[in-house]
Amino acid sequence: MKKITILTASQGKNAELGQKIKEVAEKNFKCELIDLVELNLPLYSEDKEEKGIPEKAQDLSDSLSESEGLVFIAPEYNGSVPPSLNNAICWISRSGKNWREAFNGKTTLIATHSGGGGHHVLMAMRQQLSFLGANVLGRQLLTNYNKELNIDSLNQCLAQMQ
Repeated sequence: MKKITILTASQGKNAELGQKIKEVAEKNFKCELIDLVELNLPLYSEDKEEKGIPEKAQDLSDSLSESEGLVFIAPEYNGSVPPSLNNAICWISRSGKNWREAFNGKTTLIATHSGGGGHHVLMAMRQQLSFLGANVLGRQLLTNYNKELNIDSLNQCLAQMQ
């Protein structure tokens, strides 16, 4: 059974979306759900890196490297990704010589629950994750207070990850 890692970059509605995706995906995948806010990585800086990569950042990088597929769920913050996601990516990219294994060639689904449009965060995630080597699915999931998760759409996305 393939392993996928589901990362949520905020709590509340995006965490709920992550939990729903995990519940559906567990029928066909071994799933790990990681809350990047709860992970509480220190804010990346060169000074902090000189003191060593935090163990939880290395564990995150290892988890992504061991996964065969990824799901990133984030709200839109000022037309882009939230700080928790960007900070996690900063730490992963500094976690060692083989950090690209966390992203390279991984089939990746992007999703958001947004109080606003949500399209900008999806574009930002697509651009950043593609740059890092992930194979971001053409189809994405966008939910909001007026548009619930469409389980058929989710299942079609997950079928592309098998």
